[in-house]
This record gives sequence, structure tokens and C-alpha cells, in this order.
Amino acid sequence: MDFTEGNMKGGIMNITVYCGSNFGHNPIYREAAEKFGEWIGEKGHSLVYGASGKGLMGAISDNVLKHNGKVYGVFAEVLYKREGCREDLTETFIVPSIRERKKKMIELGEVFIAFPGGPGTIEEISEVISLARINVVKEKCIIFNLNGFYDPLKILAQKMLEEGFVKREEVLNVKFIDTFEELISYIEAIE
Repeated sequence: MDFTEGNMKGGIMNITVYCGSNFGHNPIYREAAEKFGEWIGEKGHSLVYGASGKGLMGAISDNVLKHNGKVYGVFAEVLYKREGCREDLTETFIVPSIRERKKKMIELGEVFIAFPGGPGTIEEISEVISLARINVVKEKCIIFNLNGFYDPLKILAQKMLEEGFVKREEVLNVKFIDTFEELISYIEAIE
């Protein structure tokens, strides 16, 4: 697989999205996932994600594919044996472990976005934030704080700064974005 169509050549990039395999109770999460998938596909970007067809993950990937975008799924064998994964993706990578899944998604991504989700979403974006903090990951890291979902994380990041556990420039590696329009504008400015 040649990912050179990413790497922001001509503004095209591989966007890694971490999000829930459930929809959540509020329909705005699903609506935002669908709109974001549509935007990725229409703009010619590629989605890198966890290969599930369920919940927000399914909503984003469905809409990227419907709008002629490329979708690269990364699935761990342990989950594949239990749940299976989508068969209609541009390419699927089956890796031995969850750790390898996270590593592969980071390798493929040029922008990292956390949509609302559960513990897995928090774990994945936390790893990216930690790697950005020590300059292993130099790409943009975005927390999509739709409906104030990540307000507690934003408060915790501020507390870490106030108490001296992180430096201001490390906190600035992570962008909290509250609206869909702001999310799109921010990504387009990266292009």
C-alpha cells in the first residue's frame, strides 16, 4: 500500500479518527460523524480508523465510501475473531494486537481526531497526545468537543498545566474544537 497520496500532497491527507462503536444517546454525534465522513470523501481525503461498521465508526466510514473516499481500517486479530470487520473498505490491515492496531493507525495518520466515544477512544487519543508531548508524533491532534463531551478532559488538561505536570507548549499540541464548522476550518487550514 502506497500512502503517498496522503502526506498533505495537494492538501490531501490521511485523517485518523478515533470514536465510539456505539452511537450514544444524542443524535448529534451520529449526525456529525455522517457529515464528517461526507466531507472527507468529497474533499478526497482518506479515513484511517478501527475498521468497525458499528456506531460512529460505521457512520463515518459509510459516508466516506458513499462519497468516493478511501477508507483504511485497522483491526486487531482478537477483535476480528470476536466481531469480524467490514469487508468493503479500500484496504484492511489485520494486526496481532490492540497495541499494534494503535501503532498502525498512528503510522498511517497525518491528523488525529477524537470524536465522542468510550474508554477505547480515550485510550487511543491519550497515546497520541503523549507521543505528541515527546515529539514522536508531530501531526495535529484534535479533540472534537461536540456538545461539551470532552469538557472534563479539557478541565483536567488545564489542571495538569496549573499543577506543573505539563508545559504550556505541550498543552498547545492538542486542540479542543467545539463545533463542526470550526473542525472543518481548522483541518482546512492545515492543508
